[in-house]
Amino acid sequence: MIRKLFSGDLPGSRVLTALLALVLLGLLLTPFIFPGTRALNVAAKICVFIVLAASYDLLLGYTGIVSFAHTMFFGIGAYGVGIAMSRFEPGWLPLALGILAAMLVALALALLLGLLSLRVRTIFFAMMSLALASFFVILASQFSDYTGGEDGLTFSLPALLSPGTQFLEEPWLSVDWNGKILAYYIVFFASTALVLFCLRIVNSPFGRVLQAIRENDFRVAAIGFNPVTYRTVGNCLAALLACLAGALYAIWLRYVGPDTVLSFDIMIDILLIVVIGGIGSMYGAAIGAALFVIAQNYLQDGMKLLHGGLEGIPLIANFFHPDRWLLWLGVLFVLSVYFLPTGIVGKLRQQRK
Repeated sequence: MIRKLFSGDLPGSRVLTALLALVLLGLLLTPFIFPGTRALNVAAKICVFIVLAASYDLLLGYTGIVSFAHTMFFGIGAYGVGIAMSRFEPGWLPLALGILAAMLVALALALLLGLLSLRVRTIFFAMMSLALASFFVILASQFSDYTGGEDGLTFSLPALLSPGTQFLEEPWLSVDWNGKILAYYIVFFASTALVLFCLRIVNSPFGRVLQAIRENDFRVAAIGFNPVTYRTVGNCLAALLACLAGALYAIWLRYVGPDTVLSFDIMIDILLIVVIGGIGSMYGAAIGAALFVIAQNYLQDGMKLLHGGLEGIPLIANFFHPDRWLLWLGVLFVLSVYFLPTGIVGKLRQQRK
C-alpha cells in the first residue's frame, strides 16, 4: 500500500526515511508543537516551496531543461486568486474560477514557450523564459488597475477561512481552532497531494521518457519518441504545478505583489533548494525546502544568540553578527555543494548502496 502511494519510489535509505517522516510529521503537527503565528507561517511556506521546488525539479532534474520562468507561473497562480477575490465577493466559486483561469493562462504560456523554444538548444529556452518572466513582472507592475501595481493586492477569502471564524468555543490541545488553522491544513494536504502527483509523473512511462531525453535526446528520437513533444508536455505540467503552488501561497498570505510572488529572488531560492536537496529527486525538494526555509527564517535568530555568547571575544563575535546572516547562508550553500555534490538525498542514497 505504501509502495503504491509513493508510486514505487521509496526513499531507499533509513536516514532519508527518518528525515522525510520528520518533515511530514513536523508540518502536520506544527499548530500543536510550535505555537505561534511565525511558526505557522514558516510551515505554510515550506509546504508551498516543496511543491514549487518539486515542479521545478521536474524540468531541471528529470528533463534537463533550465527555465527562468518558473516564478512567472508561480505568480500567475497567486494573481489569479488575488484578482478574483478582490474583484468579486469572497466566496468559493470566485476562488475556484480564479485558480482555473490562472491555470489556463499558465498552460497557454507554457505551451507557447515550449513550442517556440524547445525545438532548438536548451540555452535558447532559458533565455526565452528569462525574457518572458521579466516581461510579466513589468506587466504586473503596470496594470495596476487589476494587479495593484507595486503595492499589490490585499483581499479577503471565504468566511470559513477567516481568522475570525471560530470552530470551537475553547482551544483544543492548546490550539485555537479557527479559519487560519483550516487554511493551513488546506495548504498542507493540497501540497502533499501535489507532491505525490509529482512522484506519480516521474515514475510513470512518461517520466521514464523524460529522463531518457535528459540523458540522450538523439537516441530517444531514434527509437520513435519526439523529444520536443515530451519536453513541451513536461514544461506544461511543471507550469501548472507551479501555478497551483502560487494559488496556495496567495490563499495563505491573503496578499499578492510583485516582490512576494514574482521576484527573481524566488527563482534563486528554488535553485538553491533543488541543489541542496538533490537534483532529480522529489524527496530532495522536500528536504531542501524544509532546510532552506527554516534557515532563511531562523538563522538570524541563531546568530543573534551566538553573537551574544561571544561578546567577550569582539573579533570573532563580529563574524557572527546577525546582520551577516545572508553571508553565512551563502557559506552553508557553498559547503553543501562542495561536500554534497549530489545533494542530501543523493548522498544518503549512495551510502545505502
